[in-house]
Amino acid sequence: MPAPGDTKLVLCIWSPFTEWRFPAWLAEDIRKRYPPMRVVHLPDYRRLGEEIRDADILFGFSLKPEQFAAACRLKWIHVLAAGVNQLMREDIRRSDVVITNSRRVHAVPMAEHTLGLILALARRFLSAVGHQLEHHWAQQEIWEEFPRPMEINGRTLVIVGYGAIGREIARRAQACGMKVVGVKRDPARGREHADRVVGTDQLLAALAQADFVVLTLPLTEETNHFFGREEFAAMKKSAFFLNVSRGAVVDAEALVAALHNKTIAGAAIDVAEVEPLEPSSPLWKAPNLFITPHLSAVSERLWHRHAELLFENLDRYFSGRELLNVVDKKRGY
Repeated sequence: MPAPGDTKLVLCIWSPFTEWRFPAWLAEDIRKRYPPMRVVHLPDYRRLGEEIRDADILFGFSLKPEQFAAACRLKWIHVLAAGVNQLMREDIRRSDVVITNSRRVHAVPMAEHTLGLILALARRFLSAVGHQLEHHWAQQEIWEEFPRPMEINGRTLVIVGYGAIGREIARRAQACGMKVVGVKRDPARGREHADRVVGTDQLLAALAQADFVVLTLPLTEETNHFFGREEFAAMKKSAFFLNVSRGAVVDAEALVAALHNKTIAGAAIDVAEVEPLEPSSPLWKAPNLFITPHLSAVSERLWHRHAELLFENLDRYFSGRELLNVVDKKRGY
């Protein structure tokens, strides 16, 4: 059984967005809770290759192949995000290193953000903002849009990738009177808050019933560009599409075409395949598209939720119990 005194923990995650960076106060709290453990907090990736060589645990986001190969003592990587596709290489899959992720940490803010996007699309807020910028009182014009401003009560919401985030979205949607259909690989598990859960083999049939479609899929080899022309064509022309998972699960060209061709009524995305979204991307000018810059998981409580999970899993690690949120390296999530 591992002991804190024999353990080195490296904390290393850097992003141009400051809220994704590991906070100094949490590093200090870890040191206070486990005084014998050597805790190395790196503000960026420059010394990661050196420090990972004798590390037992990494709390971070990714490792280069040469860094992983040199990490001869590494036993556990905790990813400070829900997605782990950046680590699903053969060298890591074949190893005995345990991977855990941060699923459920982001579920509440992402669910609230998604509900906000659904309401914005339903009530035509994007149109209202456009007219406001022109100082135009567009009551009649917005009413004559297709579809007209609608109630979400009684509407059907299809959530593709019905996991922890999907269930939080469903719980709020049901409170608003929506009918929820979940789509997932194993429809027998995790059915809470849905009126119905179906397998991915019934995706197109579910899409045909939807007034709103939300993607909360993990990014894997199987889900890369999972949603494309065929899926958009299966939706009603009055339906709205939302993606809050990973940009690469959607064929962006197909989304732009669906909006220009009015195959669907509108869309909202919080993610892009390449972030920041390039100024030249046709997504910026696609009609009836609401873009938020990967803000759905952001909250003033974010790192406090991370801390709860990290401390629980460190306690489990040192007591020999099973860790929470262990990733199935074969499935990639």
